[in-house]
Amino acid sequence: MSVYKRGETYWFKFLFQGQLIRESAKTNSKTVAREAERARRRELELAVNRIQRRERMPLFSVAAHQWLDTKASLAVKTVAAYRQYVKSLTKYFGNRLVCDIGLQEIANLQTERKAAGLSARTINYEVHTLRGILKHFSLWSSIADRVRPMKGERQPGRALSREEEARLLAAIRKSNSPALLPLFVLSIDSGLRASEVRALRRGNMNARWKNDEIEEAEIVVPKSKTEAGTGRVVPLTNRAREAIAEWLKLVGEAGPDAFLFPHHGVGFSPGGNKTSMRDVDFARPIGEWKSAWRRALKISGVKVRWHDLRHTLVSRLAENPAVSEETIRALAGHVSRSMLARYSHIRADAKRAAISALEQQEAASELSGSGTGRGRADEH
Repeated sequence: MSVYKRGETYWFKFLFQGQLIRESAKTNSKTVAREAERARRRELELAVNRIQRRERMPLFSVAAHQWLDTKASLAVKTVAAYRQYVKSLTKYFGNRLVCDIGLQEIANLQTERKAAGLSARTINYEVHTLRGILKHFSLWSSIADRVRPMKGERQPGRALSREEEARLLAAIRKSNSPALLPLFVLSIDSGLRASEVRALRRGNMNARWKNDEIEEAEIVVPKSKTEAGTGRVVPLTNRAREAIAEWLKLVGEAGPDAFLFPHHGVGFSPGGNKTSMRDVDFARPIGEWKSAWRRALKISGVKVRWHDLRHTLVSRLAENPAVSEETIRALAGHVSRSMLARYSHIRADAKRAAISALEQQEAASELSGSGTGRGRADEH
């Protein structure tokens, strides 16, 4: 190793694996130059042995926003939710280093959030956000198996009765939102999630038209929250085809890449009595329809969630003993055994009804056969 001065600046040179390394230390201090030489040699030794240099861990507040920047391409609603949880987590952990947050800190967070009256669902979402931040800095794997989500009351899904569905349809037909009716009919008759409906493009619907009406059609789900749901094929019912056909006539012509339910505005027509669509953007999916849905619920007096439309389809399929669990899974996408268990009473009633019908048929057949037999005996 050698440190020497050239002008007012010190340089260092040394041999490393037969190669001469000569670099400026960029200092007029011989002591600092020697330290620079040692650091450079160590840097080369780490590199040749493929030992990654450990980066300094940032403060949690910095780490959280760095992670949040990687989520910019997600849906606006998702990013807004992450931003909310990043804000609350940053306030909680203050200026601590991100590497100082471990299992005990997460348990303390859960305990304090629960004491503050937050729901298990909200706490779990916050921990999910924290998980993403720690995972981004390779700090999650060592505690992943020991973090337990909060258990709370989960609102069970329920199926709409036919009477409730009729009341909802009557209210929806009075809605100022032209998209609410086709959205509702498609969802309750296909079991598609709201996110799946929003992601549909015209090219995802295979339809055969005749005289401006859709004779046959099926939806190929392009994107789902589960692998089993992506790519599944769902045939459309008669009323779903009718609702979609009327919707497409209202929206207008567009290419296969256009969203089936495009982003649009709703305003009053020149007369002021009816609403009309405006600013249709086929390159963007429809936004939220919560306001129109809540008004329809209020008018109808029915208390359900939009996701209950999916439960309605699965329940109605389960009521039919001729429909297998495999068929239900194929139509609804991922339906776990635990989810099917929620409809076990429906399946049981349907199976009992099927067996009862079979027994009645056999009894009728035996009665008919025994009567004929007695007739022949009497003849002899």
